[in-house]
Amino acid sequence: MSEYRPPSAFGMIPPVVKNILIINVICFLAQLNPMMNGWLTHNGAAFYFDSPNFRIWQLFTYAFLHGSSTHLFFNMFAVFVFGPPIENYLGSKRFLTYYMLTAIGAILLQSIITGYQVYSVAGTFFPIHQGIVSAQELPYPPVIGASGAVFGILIAFGMLFPNMLLYLYFLFPIKAKYLVIAYGAFELFYAVQNNPNDNVAHYAHLGGMLFGFILLKVWKIRKPGSYY
Repeated sequence: MSEYRPPSAFGMIPPVVKNILIINVICFLAQLNPMMNGWLTHNGAAFYFDSPNFRIWQLFTYAFLHGSSTHLFFNMFAVFVFGPPIENYLGSKRFLTYYMLTAIGAILLQSIITGYQVYSVAGTFFPIHQGIVSAQELPYPPVIGASGAVFGILIAFGMLFPNMLLYLYFLFPIKAKYLVIAYGAFELFYAVQNNPNDNVAHYAHLGGMLFGFILLKVWKIRKPGSYY
């Protein structure tokens, strides 16, 4: 059992993690411009698939937009802390594939849940195209943020380095596998509450974890030191 220490210098960060950090910061700086923010949200945020604003590329572009500096910081901090050992173990190409597929998987699960909620109220998955409600009246705002992919990174860390000691709030040591289980349980609890005042896409977080778990199993990725 050992303690995990994140990279101590930016130059030590592997290339995909480094570029994820840079691209997200650049996109957020662009969002600070009111004119650019409107264009980026309209074209890059993940709209419900019945919305006239929906575009197929939004399934991954949404993961590079953020709603606030706090939103950006915590997501990128998690990528910075947990991403490097996973990229070093999987290799840069596979890690990039993993990151993007968990982002897509996250929004797919969120969209499925949203579709179910829309159907339970409107009796159809396509209330906008059928003229039941307008796009403005649909109570499901577009989704933005890298959190789904971040939760994919978290479950990968927990599966590949389950006994690595992490320090919760920099004070309390906890094994990675238990921290990941706790995060998953937390997200599931809040997801099923279906609180209309909660604007966090909890099912996207769970989707990132689910798709990450499936990918590692399909790829037959074993934790370091494991043998067939």
